[in-house]
Amino acid sequence: MEVTREDVLHCAKLARLSLGDEEIEPLRQAMTQFLTRAEKLDALPLEGVEPLFHPLALALPRREDEPGPSFTQEQALANAPEQSQGHFVVPKVL
Repeated sequence: MEVTREDVLHCAKLARLSLGDEEIEPLRQAMTQFLTRAEKLDALPLEGVEPLFHPLALALPRREDEPGPSFTQEQALANAPEQSQGHFVVPKVL
């Protein structure tokens, strides 16, 4: 697929980019090359091919989700610079 100078300028406008005259031609060539490669991929017969999330079939190691020992409220708040009514006091964000 051949990309024109106007196509490059239109894409630059949509992306809110300002391009100099010396930048347009190399970008046009790169876009043409990219779209030509995409057309080749689009022509492949892929009916019935399942999509892959990863090229290798890896099994992730898993463990049982079991509750374990945790901090008490006093232990969790022990190093807090400021606390109030059993909660951390932090600066307001908004």
